[in-house]
Order: sequence, then C-alpha cells, then structure tokens
Amino acid sequence: MILRRDLFRLAAATTLSSLTPNLARAEQHAGRGMVSPRIKDIQVIECEPAGVRLTVVKILTDQDGLYGYGCATFTQRADLVRPAVEKYLKPFLLGKATDRIEDIWQSCYDSSYWKNGPVLNNAISGVDQALWDIKGRQAGMPVYQLLGGKCREAVDTYGHAGGEDYADVVSSARHYVEQGFRNVRVQIGVPGMAGYGSSAAGSSNFKPLHDKPLFEPAQYIRRALKMFEVCRQELGDELNLLHDVHERISPNQAVLFCKEVEKFNLFFVEDPLSPEDIDYFRQIRDNCATPLAMGELFNSPHEWQPLLEGRLIDYIRCHLSQVGGLSPARKIAILAEQFGVKTAWHGPGDVSPVGHMAQITLDIVSPNFGIQEYSPFNDRTQAIFHGCPLMKDGYLWVNEAPGWGIEVDEKEAAKSPFTPSKNGLNGGWGEIRRLDGTVIKQ
Repeated sequence: MILRRDLFRLAAATTLSSLTPNLARAEQHAGRGMVSPRIKDIQVIECEPAGVRLTVVKILTDQDGLYGYGCATFTQRADLVRPAVEKYLKPFLLGKATDRIEDIWQSCYDSSYWKNGPVLNNAISGVDQALWDIKGRQAGMPVYQLLGGKCREAVDTYGHAGGEDYADVVSSARHYVEQGFRNVRVQIGVPGMAGYGSSAAGSSNFKPLHDKPLFEPAQYIRRALKMFEVCRQELGDELNLLHDVHERISPNQAVLFCKEVEKFNLFFVEDPLSPEDIDYFRQIRDNCATPLAMGELFNSPHEWQPLLEGRLIDYIRCHLSQVGGLSPARKIAILAEQFGVKTAWHGPGDVSPVGHMAQITLDIVSPNFGIQEYSPFNDRTQAIFHGCPLMKDGYLWVNEAPGWGIEVDEKEAAKSPFTPSKNGLNGGWGEIRRLDGTVIKQ
C-alpha cells in the first residue's frame, strides 16, 4: 500500500526531473551559462575615396563570420586614430565579450585617464559602433530595431547650396529643390576673402598685412544678409533656409547677426559662436527668436549640457565619432528631448557611410529628430562601402539589413589610400586671418 506522503514525494521528484532541463536552458538564456562572442581581433581600415580621409574600425569575434564596423573618422588628425586603436584599445579589449557595449565604452573612456579628447573619442567611436553592428548581426535585425524601432519612415535632410554671387546661390538652391529637397543651406563667397561653404568671390581692394587667406567678419555679415534677402525674393517663403556662420565672428557680432536674420525666418543659424563662447548664447536668446544650432566641435558633456539644460539652442548637432559613438550620442538625444531640443547631427563628407548610417539610425528612433545634414556618396565611395544610405526626394532611408547593413570591400579600400594633402598639412585645416594678421576661428 502506497501512503499519501509517498505519492507526494514521487510527484515532486517526477516534476523536478522534468523541469531540470528547462531550468538549465532558462539559466543559459538568462546569461548564466550562455557563451557570448568574444573580441578576437581589431583592425583599422583607412581610405580616401572622395578626397577626404575616412577611418573605419573592424572588430572580429571568435565566432566565424561574425564581425562589425564602426566609424572613427577624424580627418584633420587621421594618422593618429590608427595607433590609438591598435596600440591602446586593442590590447585592452581582446578577449572581452562583445555584448557588454556600455561597459566597454565606459572602461575605454577611463583607460587613458585624461578624457574627452577627439583622438580618443573617435577611436572609442569606432569600437562602439562596431559592437552595435555585431549586436544587430547577431539578432538578425537592423540596429534601429534594437533601439526601440522607427518613429518615422525616413529622414528629412538638407543640401549644401553656395556660390560666388547671389545668382549662383539661388541657382544652386534650385538644383536641390528640383531633386525634391525641402531644406537648403545657403552660403555665399565674399570678394577677395576665404569663404565657407562657397567659392571665393573674385578680387577686392583689401591689402592685408600677410599672405594668408583673408576674412573680415563685417564684410561677410553684410553680404550674407543681402543673400538672405535675395533668396527669399527668388525662392519664396516655403523653402527652409539654413546657414552656417562657422564661428567666424565675434560674440557681439553673433548677437547682432542673429537679430538681423530673424526677419528672414531661417530654419536655423548654425554655429554663430565658438565652443569657447557658449555663454553668449543666452544673450542671443534674450534678444531674438532665431533658431540656433550648435555642437559639431563639441567633445565633452561639459560643452553641450549647459546649452541643453538652459534651452539656449534649438538643435544639437554633434559629430557622432567626436563624442564617442552611437552610445553617448543616443544619451545626448534623450537628454535633449527633455528640454525640447531637436537633433541635427553633423553629416559632412568626412563621415564614413558607416557613420552616416549610425546617424540615420538615431534619426529614425528619436522622437525629437529635427533634420539631418546630407552629403552625397560618389561612385568610388559606394564601390568600397556596399549599402550606403539611400537618398530619395530629399529623404535618407535606413537599411533594413542586420546591423548597419553595410559591408566594406577592403580590396577596394586599399585602392584609395590616404594621399598627401595639397596644402601640406596632412589633412589639417590651414589658417585664415584678418587684415592685420589676427587668426580667425573656424
């Protein structure tokens, strides 16, 4: 005769036996027994497909065929990023689990003791973006799905219009309108001076006390204000106009300039001040309602946090690799959202297609997306980077393939190596001076 207590013991033993394999599997899926891919090697791919030096980090794992790419492009000091990755980050990271993206970012950030330098940030960015690419490839999803999915179908952009004279600027802007763009940045040259975003505009009677490129802020301001007047007359009020001051005027002039352009209803004025003068944004805010964009030169949270918390700008436009990659940029976007600031990430030609896709990914998932700067990819770039972001009717479209959806043809990249720069500065910017020889910020 089987006692009731024996039946209970038998049932309990049978249940435990049947659950043991399931519990083991659950523990594995919870991470207690699962083997994560490990970093096996870190490589640096350098190329110059469009006259601009691009740097991409490739992380290989111990799982066959699993790897990822990240943008580490710092054109102005391109030769310094490779040793930062190969001599410092690589020995530090070999053997680490690829699924601990945030932990890896934080430990790399602390590893050099001194933080927020552009070389270190770009090197970390290459690692960070490559790890996100690996995560997406593992999951079989584009990275945007890992960040919560789409907030919009595609990314609205602006193109770069410029010219030596007003008619040239208008013609250049119309070229973008004909392609379906709704937003255009307009820049104009100043006779006898080095312009930004446009060709030099003929000669002048200025006689500088030096032989370097010349720039006088007052002349630029007068010519830019006239350009906005002509653009509004010729292009109408429906086209969104943007403009980049590029930090080349004094803080007081920036306040006056932003007050004067208020009547032209610009989409935004970019970089009216240099990072050293960000306290003056409060003066601009107190004097006009011109929308302001700032951030492409930022490297440190100490630069963007006060502007966001003070609601002193309307658009944050950091360069993703300069701030350290996708992980910190995502945090910037989230912080900006809390203060009503929109994103407008820096998207010039000296960002690799991998970096552009990382930007577009953030654009797609961020509720506070504002606009995206657009730079086209030439045939040579597309031969190296398969899966460049698609442009159609002024919109950029995110890839639906796993990870970034980009593959780098390393053999093609080797055909476009870094070349000596024309100015002999190895990719660095030259100097621009006022009439008396004073250096102009840029």
